[in-house]
Amino acid sequence: MATPARAEVSSWSSVGGGASWLSAHGSGYKLKPTMQLDMGVGSSPSKPAIVGGILRTTTYFGEGTDLTLAAREATRGFVTGDWGLALDAGGYARWWGDNSFGPTGTLHLGMPFGFTLSVQGAVGSNDQRVFGAMFGIDLLRLTVYRLGGENLWVNPRPAWRPDER
Repeated sequence: MATPARAEVSSWSSVGGGASWLSAHGSGYKLKPTMQLDMGVGSSPSKPAIVGGILRTTTYFGEGTDLTLAAREATRGFVTGDWGLALDAGGYARWWGDNSFGPTGTLHLGMPFGFTLSVQGAVGSNDQRVFGAMFGIDLLRLTVYRLGGENLWVNPRPAWRPDER
């Protein structure tokens, strides 16, 4: 008898806010309130390291919105809504002000219940620079993938458990 097939993936859908410092053409940095929305998919949470991709919008209030496409490497703890780390590296595009395109990176500290503290930076064309810090919550890491914090709030039907291979 054949065993059932399982397609295990990791997914991310988060919203966050914070502050960013923007600089153009070597000028001083100006502080802007910032909102960030992420969505992405990755490999199975059954491995200690998960690899995937992220599509992100970062809105700088009073300025405009950047679009980012990045690769993500994350720990299992991060993916399952517990303590963990994730690193995003990719490129961004800006079609407001002086158009700008370039590399960007973000380091995330994942906490129980899908909370995330992130720092990011980008350096782009037209001498654009951005540094920011965000606090957010990943709705899928809070619900579907959450294994962290089950001693306080049990997830009755998580997408994956370590004892299910």
